[in-house]
Amino acid sequence: MVVLVAVSATAFGAAAWAEAAHGGRWGHAAGAGPFGPGLFGGPPERIERGVDRMLDGVQATDAQRAQVKQIALAAAQDMKAQRAAGRGLFERNMLLFAAPVVDANAAEQVRQQMLSQHDQSSRRMLQAMLEISRVLSPEQRATLAQRMKDRHWHGGPPHDGPPPAR
Repeated sequence: MVVLVAVSATAFGAAAWAEAAHGGRWGHAAGAGPFGPGLFGGPPERIERGVDRMLDGVQATDAQRAQVKQIALAAAQDMKAQRAAGRGLFERNMLLFAAPVVDANAAEQVRQQMLSQHDQSSRRMLQAMLEISRVLSPEQRATLAQRMKDRHWHGGPPHDGPPPAR
């Protein structure tokens, strides 16, 4: 019974992580917002529009926009490969869970691999954020940070009231 509960929890966590890695609903808890998976995922045109939206209102120059787009596109390419690896781990986890007898050791190995994969993705997103921070001025970063705070870090208006005034 303990093994079943542990594997169920791992499966649920994997589902949440996999969904976040694809920029889905669970992305709220996995770095969504101006720097989250939404900015570093999807076709190049979508990424470029996301960068433009992110930089609207911070008086970014054309050169800054071009640099940030280049950083975001490179990160998106790296994240695409990491999402594919994450999907493979998720599928392995589901196979373990669906087996007639769940192998607790194998489930733990997959869980540890998922943690490592998540760490790699998180590290890559941080690297992109740091690169972007070197392109923007302290004032521009402060404006972005305030917008992120106003939007509760999930890229939309707060759920408990009207959108913040702009």
